[in-house]
Amino acid sequence: MIYRCLMMVLLFLFVSCHGDKLNNSVDSPKSDSLSGKIDSSRNNVDSAKLKIIGLKKVKKVSPSELEHVAASSEAHQSNKAVSYKLRKYSNVTNFYRRIAKPATRLCLDNNVPPAAILAIAGLESGWNQGYVGRITGNILSLGAVGDNYELPALYLPRSKSTGKLIFDSLEIIKYDSSELSWELRPASLKKDYRPASIAGTPYQLAYFKYHPAEKARAQISNMNDFVRYFISRKSRISVYRAARHKMDSLVAAHGKDVLLEKSTVLMFVNQIGGRPNSFNFRETWPKKLEYIIRNAGLVELTKQLKDNEEFKEVW
Repeated sequence: MIYRCLMMVLLFLFVSCHGDKLNNSVDSPKSDSLSGKIDSSRNNVDSAKLKIIGLKKVKKVSPSELEHVAASSEAHQSNKAVSYKLRKYSNVTNFYRRIAKPATRLCLDNNVPPAAILAIAGLESGWNQGYVGRITGNILSLGAVGDNYELPALYLPRSKSTGKLIFDSLEIIKYDSSELSWELRPASLKKDYRPASIAGTPYQLAYFKYHPAEKARAQISNMNDFVRYFISRKSRISVYRAARHKMDSLVAAHGKDVLLEKSTVLMFVNQIGGRPNSFNFRETWPKKLEYIIRNAGLVELTKQLKDNEEFKEVW
């Protein structure tokens, strides 16, 4: 028994000694040197890979640097909100988010100042708050012509508590009958840009609410009708013909970029409105548009979108 105990003690001492040697070899400077060589080799391989694909090794950014970048971005956005006070309103932002870039391209293709058309669309539709524009996608109040479908007369409820007109059937069923008052809305005579299967009908009035991408396409189609046919070069209305002739002359002399200048934008809106036999005869109409153009930063926005920048990055 004593012999067995003695053998176990000797075995324990042997293992301990070799364990210390093993630990010392791992923690030794020689081991550090080997580890350093391995890490260096890996770094060289990583750098070579990055060099092959034309990239530089990314520098690690500290939390404080990230906070500084975020703060700078927030300050930049805050400065924009101060300069362009209409941008702080969500309905203005939502209105332009999907249509500003394609509208800019459409207008430049047709020699029309995009900032002017975006401002007119915002003013005429109340930033898409009116029920006719929300149902039809017709944000420029264009009448139905020829075989185009128009929005018919509608029997719709209004909330007694808010006075809000409701056309979404999924919203209507949330109310008790005592909370609503029903009224007959006359035919709008405005072109209905919903799909042909439902255009001109009292069905699926909230179609664009649940199909935002198609809503944006309908609004761009509405703008296309406006710049190509409504204020066409062959229009029967002389102020439209004169405005288009002036824009064509400016583009011929100075290129498309002249359409992005504030002076050109204001020239255009004062040409097609604010006088008899124009888009809107009221003298205050061009002044309202100038307010929108300035306070939504539409001249600056369309210049940046023309250079293929994204709306969310420049708004």
